[in-house]
Amino acid sequence: MELKVTRYEVDGEGVATLWLDRPGRGNSWTGRMHDEIRWICAQLDADEQVRVIVLRGAGNVFCAGADFKALDHYVEADHYDPALSQEAANPGYGVRAEFDGDMVWQLGLLKPMIAAVNGACAGIAVALAAFCDLRFAVEGAKITTATPKLGLPAEYGLSWILPRLVGVTRSADILLTGRVILAEEMREWGFFNAVLAPAAFDAHVARFAGLLAAASPDSVTTAKRQLWGDLLHQDPRAAVEQSKLLIGEMMQRPDYTEGVTAMREKRAPRFTR
Repeated sequence: MELKVTRYEVDGEGVATLWLDRPGRGNSWTGRMHDEIRWICAQLDADEQVRVIVLRGAGNVFCAGADFKALDHYVEADHYDPALSQEAANPGYGVRAEFDGDMVWQLGLLKPMIAAVNGACAGIAVALAAFCDLRFAVEGAKITTATPKLGLPAEYGLSWILPRLVGVTRSADILLTGRVILAEEMREWGFFNAVLAPAAFDAHVARFAGLLAAASPDSVTTAKRQLWGDLLHQDPRAAVEQSKLLIGEMMQRPDYTEGVTAMREKRAPRFTR
């Protein structure tokens, strides 16, 4: 695919960085951008050298939400068209039926996904970040769903994911008021793992991505499946029993052997997918 509004690269440590790349328009969201992100993530999820995906915006904005031209167009439209092509890739699909949808497919990826919110994050971009596995933000970043000010509902599953991240009371604040909330407040609520000064932001995200890249890929993928899958039921006993079965299975795999060997030899493990 020819990339026009995104770009990506993979370093030698297995960390892939994916940029929303429309800096002249605040990296605003379009159907083309959605197509490209899905295609890139499909490539990265299938690449055995990739261990973690970092999503960020070009310049000093994460994503300003939907492109205003598209919003203006819908004033005269009789239905909503997300403008996603019928040929769009389906990364993360096939793990669970509940994950076979826009944005939520991020939960089905083999690789953990980090949202590096390097500036303003609005509208649909809040959902994009929320469905990542971890989130970091730069100090002073402004977060808003904006939808109550546009006469729109909670977008793209935010009504499902936000209560699971920050609770119902704070989700009501975010979704019903549409007010601008600084990253620091969202960190206190548990939405962000950390909020960093601009000078420290890139290095911190890189260090954290490195931690994930150095961990057992088998373990990380399995724990991700457990984390999001167990949120879909209310049976702690089932979670315990399933974990015991997984322990038995994974003890027969190469990553466990390497992990124990590395611990015995007092060195860092060298995992391979």
